[in-house]
Amino acid sequence: MAGISDIVMNAVRAADHDRYLSALYAPADRRDALLALYAFNAEIAGVRDRIHEPLPGEVRLQWWRDVIMADGDAETGHPTADALRATIAANKLPKTAFDNMLEARIFDLYDDPMPSRTDLEGYCGETAAALIQLAAMMLDPVAAPGFAELAGRAGCAQAITGLLLLLPLHRRRGQCFVPADILAAAGTTPEEFIKGEGGAGAERAAGAMIALAREHLGAFEKGAPALPVSLRPAFLPLALTRAYLDKMETTHWSPLGRTATLSTLRRHWLLLRHAMRGWTPL
Repeated sequence: MAGISDIVMNAVRAADHDRYLSALYAPADRRDALLALYAFNAEIAGVRDRIHEPLPGEVRLQWWRDVIMADGDAETGHPTADALRATIAANKLPKTAFDNMLEARIFDLYDDPMPSRTDLEGYCGETAAALIQLAAMMLDPVAAPGFAELAGRAGCAQAITGLLLLLPLHRRRGQCFVPADILAAAGTTPEEFIKGEGGAGAERAAGAMIALAREHLGAFEKGAPALPVSLRPAFLPLALTRAYLDKMETTHWSPLGRTATLSTLRRHWLLLRHAMRGWTPL
């Protein structure tokens, strides 16, 4: 595959800086493929930000589905789409994974509340977890299938943490990714949660989401020492997840109103440490 364009690289750097940094730790001959995959993910994750009505958003997602499913190697004129098609062909990636990812992203376009924890974990599985598994397949197609379950845990931990980081944005635009059963157990409703009327119940729901992310993260970290070096770059964004969750639970900090951030130095240090050592104890 020819080198990707600066447009694709810069799209990842701007929209998904953590994954951009993690791709830099991959072998040089694998970076372009990872960046093409991450650029595609950034494109479909950002559809609602660019297209504010659901139906045009669905049309955009369908365009991506058509591009991916099309036979042949004719260029589309879209740098990310062309880079992704070349990546899929060169690495023999399963197109059904991309179809499922696009189907899951339809949820982003509407304001329907997430029904249950099971639905949330399914959404995470088709998006973040699938992305990790696809990246792993490109890095080491022989070893990757043996770590599919670990990719599922990793994807749930990363995606739920990401949703917590986006909580203020989602509430402003009327979205609720916190499952209705978690909200009910916390003593509030999706409507109250979005309007900021959930009170202590909303705080309990946010805490339950942090606990759910930690549950999946703990399961990932338990199995992560077995990850071969070849697969580390696919899982490397998980190096930041615990630090983000710790920041959210800092005294006087609530993910309901503020987005947790990590300094550039801390992010680079965590990525470097896990790239070199994996998830072995200090």
